[in-house]
This record gives sequence, C-alpha cells and structure tokens, in this order.
Amino acid sequence: MTAAEARPQPTEVFPAPIKTVEPGSPAERAGVRPGDLLIRVNGESVTDVLAYRHLLSQGRAELEISRPVERPSVLSGVLGVAQDHHRLEYDPAAPTFTFAVEWEDPGLDFEEVLFDGIKKCANKCDFCYVHQMPRGFRKSLYIMDDDYRLSFLYGSFVTLTNLTEGDINRILDENLSPLYVSVHTANQDLRQDLMKWWKLKVKDPQAVQIRGMIERLEPIDLYTQIVLVPGRNDGEHLDDTVEYLSSRPNVISAAVVPIGLTGHRKNLPDVRTFTREEAQDTLARLNSWRRQFLAERGTRFVFPSDELYLLAGEPLPTEEEYEGFPMLENGVGMIRDFLTEGLPELPAALPAPRKVILGTGLLFAESLDRAVEPLRQIEGLELEVRAVENKTFGKVTTVAGLLTGRCFRHAVKPGEADLLIVPPTTLRYGTELMLDDTSLTELRTEFRMDVRPGGATLGELARVVLDGVQSSGHQWGMSAHAVKESRGQA
Repeated sequence: MTAAEARPQPTEVFPAPIKTVEPGSPAERAGVRPGDLLIRVNGESVTDVLAYRHLLSQGRAELEISRPVERPSVLSGVLGVAQDHHRLEYDPAAPTFTFAVEWEDPGLDFEEVLFDGIKKCANKCDFCYVHQMPRGFRKSLYIMDDDYRLSFLYGSFVTLTNLTEGDINRILDENLSPLYVSVHTANQDLRQDLMKWWKLKVKDPQAVQIRGMIERLEPIDLYTQIVLVPGRNDGEHLDDTVEYLSSRPNVISAAVVPIGLTGHRKNLPDVRTFTREEAQDTLARLNSWRRQFLAERGTRFVFPSDELYLLAGEPLPTEEEYEGFPMLENGVGMIRDFLTEGLPELPAALPAPRKVILGTGLLFAESLDRAVEPLRQIEGLELEVRAVENKTFGKVTTVAGLLTGRCFRHAVKPGEADLLIVPPTTLRYGTELMLDDTSLTELRTEFRMDVRPGGATLGELARVVLDGVQSSGHQWGMSAHAVKESRGQA
C-alpha cells in the first residue's frame, strides 16, 4: 500500500472557484467559464492546487465542474473567506458536467491556492507577532497560519506542530520539497516552553517532537529558522541547535533572526529585545560556526539576519557570503541585496529643483543615509532620509515594512517636499495600500506632494528619486511581513 493509499481521502467537497480559463484550452473547449467551480478530479475531492496538480500528473484526469446559479460578488481577500462564500453559492443538487484531459493542462487558474481553507497554528509562542497586533486592521493580519502547503508554495515558515499522519505521508509521497521550518531550538523542553502549543490543537503528539520530525522528513530539503529570544534560546542553547541542525543531511541552512516586538504586549510574557553586547556575542558565536562550516563543507550554513548586524553595530557580510541569498525574504541579506546594484550615472544637476524625503524605519535609516550620500552632490536636489517612528506598533518596532499611513502622517508635514518615497514593504502586495489601509493616493492628497514606493535596489531607488519612475521589483527595507501577507492573498 502506498502512502497515498494509506492517507485518508476527504469526503467533503471543496468547490474551487475558477478565476480564468486559458483561451483555446481543453477547459474552454468544454465550455468552462470564469466563476465556475471545480468539484472533483477523477471522482476525488480536491483540497488545494497541489492536489489538483498531483492528480493531473498521473495522466488521464476527468474534471467535474459546477456552475453557481449566481456569481459571487466576493472572489478574493482572506484565504478561507472567499471559499466559504462560494460554498454558500454551491448547490450539491445542481447539475455538473465533466471533461477529460490526458497528459495535458486543462487551462484553469483558481481564485485561491487552498480550496479547503488555511491550516491554523497550534502554538501560543511567547514571541508571536499576531498576539502583539493592535486592533483595527484587516482580518488577514490576524490569521495565525501554519500551513505546510504555503511553505512549499511560497516559502513561509511553519512549525510542523499541527501536522497529522496524513499530512506527513502526503509531504513524503508528493515530495513537497523544500519546506521552511521554524525550529527555534533543538531542545525539546525549551521549545515547548517557548512555543506553548495547545494540546487540543495538536493532532499528532509526535508532530511536536522537532528532532523526530526533521529526521522523519529526511527526504525533504528543509530551510530552517531560529527566532532568538534573549536569555532563552541564545548562547549555548543556540550552539546546540546549530550543531544539531548541521548534523542533519536534509537541513540546507539555518537563518537566525532576533525576536520582533511591538508596543502592544498586554497580558503577554515578559520578553525584550537584544542589547548591542548580546547581539555582538550572538554574531561571534555564529561567525565561529560559519568559518568552521565553510572550511569543512563549502557552505556557511547558518545565516544571521540583517537586523542582528545592525543591532550589533557591525558591518554586513559581502554579497558572496550570502551564497545566493536563499532566505532573502526572511530578512537575511536584504540590505546587501539592495546595495548590490550601485548608483546609475548621476547628472550634475536637475532640470528643476526638487526636495525628496526618503521615509524608512529607524533600523535602516543610517544605512540608507550612507548609501544615498552621492545623490546629494546633484545640483538642485535636496535629499533627506527620514527615520520614521512607528506610531502604530510602538517605538520598539523599528523595521521599515511595518510603517503605516499613521506613522507617515506623524512624520511628514503637508507641502514640505515635492516627493515622498516610502518603502515598498509597507504596501500590500499588488496594491498601493498600507497595513492600515491608507492608500498612496490619500497621502498624495493630504501631503500635497507626490508619494511613490522606492525600488528593489539602490539603483532603482535613485531612478525614482531622479525621475519618479515607479519600481515593479521586489521590496527594500527590513521586513518580510508584507511578503508573508501577500502569500496569504495568492
């Protein structure tokens, strides 16, 4: 019996709203239209786009389609919300039609990648960011997601504690590799103390045993993460964790990230940020490991986040030392990657005088100020890097990506510049909306100036400063929070 046969098949139907139908595809020829629902493939319920692709990969596939009586008005937003709305529209008694493909893509694209809703976290971590969120934000920011499918699809980190036996079998059977795993510590008692998983939410007691899970998933490549809490899992505990992870053949690397805090920690455990001396000690330990691993294995294996270097007041590694930036979106190498493309050829003067404010978080401001210094030699350009205090999450939150419209309203006066440039990490993926739903259009009106997102690189940012060309590239700043939210919207 294969793992797939041993895994229980869902009996519930999860109608998958179809977003687009490729012109000329088998689906279009069969009469499928956007707004229709995928009901089953080969008679099986389909829980997500991965299961859909897996069934197609077996060769011949028969797809069962249903057409809602009335097209839903809500087709996007929080994962699970749109799906629940479609279930209300789906009538199990309504007629369906089928069409078949054989080693051919049907030509369907879906509104969501998860048809059965997102898998929720089973933990109550001392450092959980969701628990530190102020009230009043959109619902997606309060979802405690911990879904291995999103880890495979988008590189989001999961703890593995909510997995079932069927989930584990599926990961192995479908080779969902790589996965991104939040380990934090290899000491089981310490991990439980940090993460405090809810016993009623843990479906398989073995899933909380991190060493056992890593070893059981040996065929799967794992990128791991260690969120460090001062005085808890740092120091010798960090050494032990790095030593264990480096001993496992399926662990590709480990990112080390200091705890992130907000000013909204009511009724939560007493934790604090790193002091400069503690950050320096952590980097010294990790650099010792990195030198050893490079000499023995040809890879540095463990990668401190940019924030650790900034907290320690130490220079960032070279581009080569990031080994291709495998965990860029986790804040590892973001600044170095931003600096990699240098400034373009700069004009001696601007056609007309312009004052530009570069708004960023407290943590990144000094580095950004040094990087843009050559631009200040351009005649007619008045350039200021403004460190914006976070009025929404609290002064302790210093990353650029968590700045909101409220923060900029406190930091910028109407009419004081011609152009305000904000970090793209502040914007909801694919939109001009910040975390508090403030739009750039609103800020343009209120500030009586142009407001634009910056660029993925120093070169792109310079071009925005000089001629206002908007960047379509990745984000610059110090937070993967906005990227994480975009995964929830994919």
